[in-house]
Amino acid sequence: MDDTPPRMVEAFEHPQGRAARAQAGGATGWRGALLHVHVAATASATMRALAEALCVPGRGIEGDRYFLGTGTYSPRLEVREVSLIEQEVLDALARNDPPLQGGPVVLRPEEHRRNLTVRGVPLNHLVGRRFAVGETVILRGGRLNFPCKYLEKLLAKPVFLPLYNRSGLNCSIERGGVIRPGDAVVPLD
Repeated sequence: MDDTPPRMVEAFEHPQGRAARAQAGGATGWRGALLHVHVAATASATMRALAEALCVPGRGIEGDRYFLGTGTYSPRLEVREVSLIEQEVLDALARNDPPLQGGPVVLRPEEHRRNLTVRGVPLNHLVGRRFAVGETVILRGGRLNFPCKYLEKLLAKPVFLPLYNRSGLNCSIERGGVIRPGDAVVPLD
């Protein structure tokens, strides 16, 4: 295995992260939870759930495709060390809210292709902000994810429009460590 980290633009250096860091604001006073951790060894591979995961600064989650440089978007330099999505978004899709796809869409945590599924975490407000997951890990919000036709094709589900503007957050790892489902997620900035 090649131990050379994939080349990525650090989260705070991404144009979205840099612009947000320069501004006061963002959501405060919230406290969320990590519900699920998933990785895939290669692009398009089935995501597998982990009971715990090692987060490595500059690399990502040990064993994940972006840690290994084998993800679909690995050739792009944007940070993809850890990606998150809100459980509230998955719940809304299952309710057909908003009704953009003609009916409810059930998207299980192992299907959405994000590493972490969280509840009570306002991801859209964490661009350019730092937050903690568990006892040791600190993440930096870089840029919001956008849905892609690749995901829609891979899943054979109409998720492109209903995930627009709520498809998760790409982050870099400032301080590594082990995370587990059930860990608290709290703001630092």
